[in-house]
Amino acid sequence: MSALLPLRLTVNGRTREALVDAGRSLVDVLRDDLGLTGTKVNCRLGECGTCTVLLDGRNVHACLTLAVHANGRNVTTIEGLAGEERLHPIQQAFVEHHALQCGYCTPGMILSAKALLDETPRPTRREIQHGLTGNLCRCTGYEQIIEAVAAAAHGVRSPKEGGS
Repeated sequence: MSALLPLRLTVNGRTREALVDAGRSLVDVLRDDLGLTGTKVNCRLGECGTCTVLLDGRNVHACLTLAVHANGRNVTTIEGLAGEERLHPIQQAFVEHHALQCGYCTPGMILSAKALLDETPRPTRREIQHGLTGNLCRCTGYEQIIEAVAAAAHGVRSPKEGGS
């Protein structure tokens, strides 16, 4: 049994504190201790991307990130993106472009897209594909996801939704 270590981090703009085992993953602390279940758990090997969160603005696999490595840092989960009244533009683009099916990979895809668009506001299709590397989807075939990210980048609505 490892010693418990104090953890203080900012999650979705709110300072949170916990005592954690040195070997616990960030995804376990987010889900089990902080109740933020939007971050999913699947492979626990960093291969699927369902556990993707932003750590100081960069996408990381929370299943591979030790919680203690997030000490003193900013974490953004899918729960932290939407405003009180409306979805984040990337989330809205995913809805409008039918870029979600079962929804299991969606939080990780959206957070990877956010990290990409924060760094590259007008990415090419190839840059979008590269930015989503490490996030697997078994349902959509990726085309709608790529379209949604491109639309979010360009502030375009789906033609089906009456946009440009």
